[in-house]
Amino acid sequence: MTQSPVPRRLWLWVVLLGLTGQLAWTVENMYLNVFVYDTITDSPTVLATLVACSALAATVATLLAGAASDRSGRRRELIAGGYVLWGACTAAFGLVSVDGAASIAPAMDAVVVAVIAIILLDCVMSVLGATANDAAFNAWVTDSTNPGNRGRVDGVLATMPLLAMLVVFGALDPLTKSGNWRLFFTVVGAATAVVGVIAWFGVRDSRQPRPGGTYLASVLHGLRPATARANPRLYLALAAWAVLGTSTQVFLPYLIIYVQRYLDIDAYAVVLASVLIGAAVISVVGGRVLDRVGPSRGILPVAAAYAAGLIAMFFARGMLPVIGAGIVMMSGFMLGVAAISATVRNLTPPDRAGQVQGLRMVFAILVPMVVGPFLGAAVIAGADETFVDLGVVKQVPTPWIFLTAALVVAAVVVPVRLLRRHESAGTAALVGTPS
Repeated sequence: MTQSPVPRRLWLWVVLLGLTGQLAWTVENMYLNVFVYDTITDSPTVLATLVACSALAATVATLLAGAASDRSGRRRELIAGGYVLWGACTAAFGLVSVDGAASIAPAMDAVVVAVIAIILLDCVMSVLGATANDAAFNAWVTDSTNPGNRGRVDGVLATMPLLAMLVVFGALDPLTKSGNWRLFFTVVGAATAVVGVIAWFGVRDSRQPRPGGTYLASVLHGLRPATARANPRLYLALAAWAVLGTSTQVFLPYLIIYVQRYLDIDAYAVVLASVLIGAAVISVVGGRVLDRVGPSRGILPVAAAYAAGLIAMFFARGMLPVIGAGIVMMSGFMLGVAAISATVRNLTPPDRAGQVQGLRMVFAILVPMVVGPFLGAAVIAGADETFVDLGVVKQVPTPWIFLTAALVVAAVVVPVRLLRRHESAGTAALVGTPS
């Protein structure tokens, strides 16, 4: 495959908006679970419900906002304005507490009230984040790249969640350890909002063809069975993403708790930082390889590396073994995301980049975040291992979440093999005119 250069200005906005967005998603996807676990309830079912509701809200928002941005061609406003509101909502997480719930509704169970409040606020935050990042920003990246450079761009974007985790662990984790959650959420929220303001003046929309038909038809077009039958390669790539994502969500919501509580590694920030740096370097280098060989050809090899890392994590004990296994696991995961994401972008028609982001959310976010966390919660509940924290008995994640994740990702072979069989059919495209 012929490679093409990536403009410096594009790299600037890919890194700035990609990293900042992932800072906010890190707080929502990982630290919000820790916040709820430490301050509200240790129930894995509540944590799984939080993740599932967030995923549903984000998916619906992306479907609606993605179609709207396709039709208007004005992704900049959704990116900039969305980041500002997204940041404000992130800061608001620090206002939720059991004591606050008790004072507002003294006649009700304070824990239940706090759980409802955090779920509702998380759904609002997810709508804003999905609109700004998943719908508008990711569609803008598709508009601004081409098949000759998407492997590199998606390789870098795949590192952003882990780099964001590294930034949070390194700079802000002491706030969570000291229980200063309000300042923690405020700092991340303010940073997200500031980048939104900067993006208003710096991001430029690319001119792309716009879909015809009504807005509702645009929203529903990609969900029609006829569209899937007409474009098998695109939907097979998305199905592979669903398998990979589901595997990840079996363990990721519980990862920090596992390292901290089950492995009893006090310096878990050092472990995670080492894993993130090593995996990020491998992912950036691997993105160049994906551009050379073609991203669809790289899916199975990197998925195999990811599965090997998961199996290694099942056996790993102690800081160094966990770091080694974690680097293999997260490198495989990030390169898997990069390979599938670049494949999906290559199969995206120019006039439906926003709409495909909605489909991506269904396959890469909604299905994984509904199925994965509940599967992980069932494994945790089945193992029934606990520890005592200040006199309170709490459930703790066990290594079986990693072995379960490895079994799930093995299913990726099916859609990827079918995808390769359809490669001779040529470039897929969303066909048909919305009615």
